[in-house]
Amino acid sequence: MPYVQDRLVHDADSHLMELPDCLDPWFDPRLRDAYHALPIFHHKTTSPHPGWDQPFRRKHDDREFIAGAAENILLRKNYDALGSFRKQDRPSAVDLLGFASQLVFTTFCLSNFGLDESGEVDLCYAAAQAHNRMMTDFCLVDRRLLATAYVPLVDFARAEATAAEAIELGAKALMIASRCPPGHSASHIAFDPIWARAQEAGIPILFHVGGEEKIKADYFENGLPRVKDFHGGEENFTSVSYMPIPHSVMQTLAALIIDGVLDRFPRLKFGAIELGASWLPGWMRSMDSAHMAFYKNEERLHRLSAKPSEIVRRQVRVTPYPHEDCGWIIRQSGEEICLFSSDYPHVEGGRNPLKRFGDSLRDTPKPALDRFYAENFIDLMGEGLAADLRRPAHLAAA
Repeated sequence: MPYVQDRLVHDADSHLMELPDCLDPWFDPRLRDAYHALPIFHHKTTSPHPGWDQPFRRKHDDREFIAGAAENILLRKNYDALGSFRKQDRPSAVDLLGFASQLVFTTFCLSNFGLDESGEVDLCYAAAQAHNRMMTDFCLVDRRLLATAYVPLVDFARAEATAAEAIELGAKALMIASRCPPGHSASHIAFDPIWARAQEAGIPILFHVGGEEKIKADYFENGLPRVKDFHGGEENFTSVSYMPIPHSVMQTLAALIIDGVLDRFPRLKFGAIELGASWLPGWMRSMDSAHMAFYKNEERLHRLSAKPSEIVRRQVRVTPYPHEDCGWIIRQSGEEICLFSSDYPHVEGGRNPLKRFGDSLRDTPKPALDRFYAENFIDLMGEGLAADLRRPAHLAAA
């Protein structure tokens, strides 16, 4: 019996748990050695020890272990989870979860290994290209799996070429970093060809956690023992480093809205995924305040088609975390924006996301619930979600 039983649900955030050699078949051979020489690559492939991946490979070959997948579909996390790294197993995972579709993001390649800021432009785009080829290949196994492709906004021409190839490969969404690219804004007019390509293809532009400006390390030097994250290490988020997660996406989306990108491409949707949403109502009001305060002196504000908050409701979609008060966020920001997400198979998604969201949505009207669990996602994905997958009869009937 699937996890989702009583409603239509699209999942706006799921992940691969890639193995160390995941990009090798797809990497430009001329740059593969340079990729392997990156300190961050060495860390990711040898931590906690060389060969760490072999037990997971063997485990997923074990018939007895696989036989327990159904009863443990949300209990097994990361590399233990069904379909976490073997594409042939992922359709079974989606069946057991009961989702109508899943947006699929990387884990290993989040932040593109820091190459966007490195000055190594060739390697930066080679890594993004390898990632995009890997992701689209993984998702080819099932039409419900919607591949995301990463586009570094480092070089105008290469960014457009990367976006074009990703769309040709079959990517269903383009992902960009929420931090500002070096030397120019994401709202620079030279990126208009990318937005035009995405709009023509009917697919969204996405931000995801991992692409934001990181907290200054000085904040961790408080004279006390270093706090561990929920994985037991120090490389993920703690209560202090959690706080600035949405700062970059707030600033970047504000620039895109105020500089007129969303108005120039009114059918283009933007999604902020796994960046939380408690910030959303105040951010919308802050942009409206800026619009009012600077309207007299800024011609660009005169050209906006509506108040920034109205443009957000029209074209921006956001995933709350399951621990946030999703009902309050929806009441304060509008029914058009928020999306359900499971974060499968990451630990952060928890063992029962439907219950956690449901608790805060208890007093939410049914039309708003339908928007949250399905309709806002369908709107976000556009042509990236095939018509027959949007409201499948066997799920929509529930």
